[in-house]
Amino acid sequence: MSDALPADAVHLGLDLGTQSVRAVTVDGTGRLLGAASRPLTGRRDGVRHEQDPEQWWSALAAACRAALTGVDPRRVRDLAVDATSGTVLLADPAGVPLTPGLMYDDRRADAHTDRVNTLGAPVWDKLGYRAMQPSWALPKLLWLLHDRARPGGAAPPAGARLLHQADLITWRLAGHQVPADASHALKTGYDLVAERWPEAELDALGVPAGLLPDVVRPGTVLGTVCAAAAEATGIPAGTLITAGMTDGCAAQIGAGALTPGAWNSVLGTTLVFKGASPHLVRDPGGVVYCHRGPDGTWLPGGASGSGAGVLAARFPGARPADLDALTARAAATGSTAVVYPLVGSGGERFPFRAPEAVPFTLGELSGEAEEFHACLLGVALLERLCFDYLDHLGAPVTGPLTFTGGGARNPYWSQLRADVLGRPARLPEHAESAVGMAVLAATASGATLAEAAGAMVRLRGELRPDPARTARLLPVYLGFVDALARRGWLPPAVAAHARGRARP
Repeated sequence: MSDALPADAVHLGLDLGTQSVRAVTVDGTGRLLGAASRPLTGRRDGVRHEQDPEQWWSALAAACRAALTGVDPRRVRDLAVDATSGTVLLADPAGVPLTPGLMYDDRRADAHTDRVNTLGAPVWDKLGYRAMQPSWALPKLLWLLHDRARPGGAAPPAGARLLHQADLITWRLAGHQVPADASHALKTGYDLVAERWPEAELDALGVPAGLLPDVVRPGTVLGTVCAAAAEATGIPAGTLITAGMTDGCAAQIGAGALTPGAWNSVLGTTLVFKGASPHLVRDPGGVVYCHRGPDGTWLPGGASGSGAGVLAARFPGARPADLDALTARAAATGSTAVVYPLVGSGGERFPFRAPEAVPFTLGELSGEAEEFHACLLGVALLERLCFDYLDHLGAPVTGPLTFTGGGARNPYWSQLRADVLGRPARLPEHAESAVGMAVLAATASGATLAEAAGAMVRLRGELRPDPARTARLLPVYLGFVDALARRGWLPPAVAAHARGRARP
């Protein structure tokens, strides 16, 4: 263990999710000492999704007090914060919120997106993602600056600040504004290659000078916890505040997927991929984009419109025990029918973009168990296509693979996924965003992120693929690729690459 990572030091990880705030305390060996969460509520109205920023702080303070119960305050060294990507608000010069928090999936800024992509095209092309989506932070900032000033809203006062969700928390913790991290700033247009705001493009868009925060790399020490924050949260005054990352990157760190070619596949409501690359991965299709890691490596990733949410849609009201029973029955069917596991009505986002995509079924389904198995298999096939697409882009994909998310708790499903992929998969013990932030926080004392992850990320197991089953399922995968290509959703070059990689 590095001298900068004493076993008895305590690191605090803070995660601002959509439905809750979570705080964990972790020692230098990765042992979880305490954990607590507090709920968050929001408001949804069509394409709008808002939360009260003051609730973020009150919920976080309560979660911290609970997670620190029984922990010797003299052992607490540092902390880091992650939050949802693209969630923003305006605040006054004292850090008091002027607006609700516009959440990561809020799409009210659709009218500003074409202008953002026209004026910012050279930068977005250079950064590899080519175009911003309406839910990204920069279009939402333009909505806050312009649409909100119309009747029913008020123009922001002089000195207003644009804050990412994590920025409000680090401001409160330090007692004054501190820089944002480059991970949360990505969707506001921060240039990760030049490591600066693209001033000419932002000026052309009418973003006032001084509105945006300074930005530093994740892992940079921002300051220390002030006395007022210590009283509110129970975090000892003087604890180092480390610049964090977005929730997806935080989960990747928690899984230890940090070496070039390593990937973390997060199976939740949708399937999210996060990996590590020595070079920037540029995607002509605009479905993969890269964060930049604390050590300068690149962290490509993509978020699908498909995933485990298909089970809730097709089996509404099913309890965990019901899903366990369905899994056992599904495993016994031997069925190779496939459900394309699209969730919701927004189309597909990764490994291809097809807003018009809709669910479909390949093969005949006889009964509930076969339908359930077809959903499990559909997710596994889509997961393999994600890897084929990443390889098509030139991203390294042959490093260690980890499975995390709620879907990884289903042993049969995880083994099926490993078999379809034909590669081993690791199962981390505590793969969650808050733990990832505790690992990142530990770098404040001088350890590298790789050293911190090596000491603190624990595994609970590893899955090995069954070669015979992989071979049996290969024709099923190729049929799935062909079905997507026939519908015009999967580009021909990507389909050809997937077929080529499937050859022995």
